[in-house]
Amino acid sequence: MIAAKALRLALLAAGTAGGLSGAAYGLLNGQSKYARRVIGPPASEPLRADGVHLPDGTGPVPRRELPDGVEPLEFAVLGDSAAAGLGVDFPAELPGVRMARGLAEELDRPVALTTRAIVGTTSQELAAQVDAALVRPPRLALIIVGANDVTSKLPVSACADLLGDAVRRLVEADVAVVVGTCPDLGAIRPIPQPLRSIARHWSLALGRAQRRVVESAGGHAVPLADLLSPEFLARPSEFFSPDRFHPSAAGYEAATAILLPAMCAAIGEWEGGPLPTAPTRSEAAEARRPTSRIVAGLNRRLHHRSR
Repeated sequence: MIAAKALRLALLAAGTAGGLSGAAYGLLNGQSKYARRVIGPPASEPLRADGVHLPDGTGPVPRRELPDGVEPLEFAVLGDSAAAGLGVDFPAELPGVRMARGLAEELDRPVALTTRAIVGTTSQELAAQVDAALVRPPRLALIIVGANDVTSKLPVSACADLLGDAVRRLVEADVAVVVGTCPDLGAIRPIPQPLRSIARHWSLALGRAQRRVVESAGGHAVPLADLLSPEFLARPSEFFSPDRFHPSAAGYEAATAILLPAMCAAIGEWEGGPLPTAPTRSEAAEARRPTSRIVAGLNRRLHHRSR
């Protein structure tokens, strides 16, 4: 369902903003239908393993089992299916669990995980998750959102501003916020070309806009598309789940390795040395960027065929 909406609206964006002829739009519409059939709807809801996770890698455990005087660090995960962990087979593989246990090990302190993320969430719907989180504000929040924003019919700037508003509300409540920006939708192989290049162009533009507003709002942005595209493009069978749309356990593990240092730094607890400056655009994504040339070439070829 998520993939279907994303592909339909990516197609709409291409047709209205990309200058596609009727014939080219028809071809992309056919590609969209094919990709929807291949990806299919999610087979199940994401697993959950909320609760207190311990430095030794175990959990979740009831709070009452903690020693007297030991308070866990409160950690909330907000966003869409990528934040919720759709695509893994075991609770220990969930990104929230991986990060909670990684934080607990790094801090040598229990971490209480609360997952607010909901499959299909767009930036328009993020405010409700923030409302829920602020009932009992966590010390740290992770947000991953953007892949579904193509379904919102809003421009990139408006989607980014909604995320910025969410980050600002959390920061004003003394919550440290880390945002994994929109992933590279062009890495999803079931989306055929040239539709895949259109999806890539849109998602990279949103990721850049998200990074600007998050940092302006006082959050910490981690550009997932720029940092993870090379891995997902090089090893799709390993890094994607069987639906070839959501990450696999290995894909979430790679994302956790990138996000964890930023989360520790956000709460002033990173002791692994200075964090490297994240790239503004990945070489792998840039190498696949010529969306306008693909669209123009597609129109030329279809024009010649129709003569």
